[in-house]
Amino acid sequence: QPGEIAKIALAIFFASYLVEKRDVLKEATWGARRRVFGPLLVAWGLTLVVMFFERDLGSSLLFFALFITMLWAVTGRAGYLAVGGGLFAVGAAIAYALFSHVQQRVRIWLDPWPYAENQAYQIVQAMFAFGTGGPAGTGLSLGSPNRIPAAATDFIFAAIGEELGLLGSAAIIGCYLLMVGAGLRIAIRADRPFEQLLATGLTAILGLQTFIILGGVTRLVPLTGITLPFVSYGGSSLIANYVLLALLLRISDDTAR
Repeated sequence: QPGEIAKIALAIFFASYLVEKRDVLKEATWGARRRVFGPLLVAWGLTLVVMFFERDLGSSLLFFALFITMLWAVTGRAGYLAVGGGLFAVGAAIAYALFSHVQQRVRIWLDPWPYAENQAYQIVQAMFAFGTGGPAGTGLSLGSPNRIPAAATDFIFAAIGEELGLLGSAAIIGCYLLMVGAGLRIAIRADRPFEQLLATGLTAILGLQTFIILGGVTRLVPLTGITLPFVSYGGSSLIANYVLLALLLRISDDTAR
């Protein structure tokens, strides 16, 4: 999947550009700050291109959220978060108005039961899996993940919830939180601004991607078709995430040296 490599390439590009322009980005005058909205609008437009032509909601959301997060990290200005949130809301409204599959996912997210036998079959079976798992789960290999379409990729967390239960699911989430915390610690300790921002961006990718897919499977947010890092089946996803970890380790090693 090209998006798996693109997310790392974009993190490197954003880190380089934003570090170079950080003084202008922090400028207090409106005239100076107005110039930086150009890249923000370009980033927004690129995410819309991905959404419109590839119909990849997950990657589109991830790319834009990555840029906004890194922009906020380098400037510390909450106003960029507000502007980014507004642009995202406009893009989401446009996508909802133009694409039937976006409308379908929103309907399923709000109320899947009327569509349980067709469009919402996947998410309904995932809900049954979570319910069957209960607090402690059915036990390894004692669940029925084959009842969930694409259980090895998009809905792997539902299979985990069934066989390991609430405790096992919470342990998986805890592991991701530890990884995000370690990544942010690497970013704080880095000596050079580029390495600080790159580590922040790479960690944001890991955290945002995990939140988007876990939120979709549990109906916290509309479902998007991206992988759960290091867990979902997929060669390109696994390789890209190991490259992400390797970059974080390299930054950490440079700081230690």
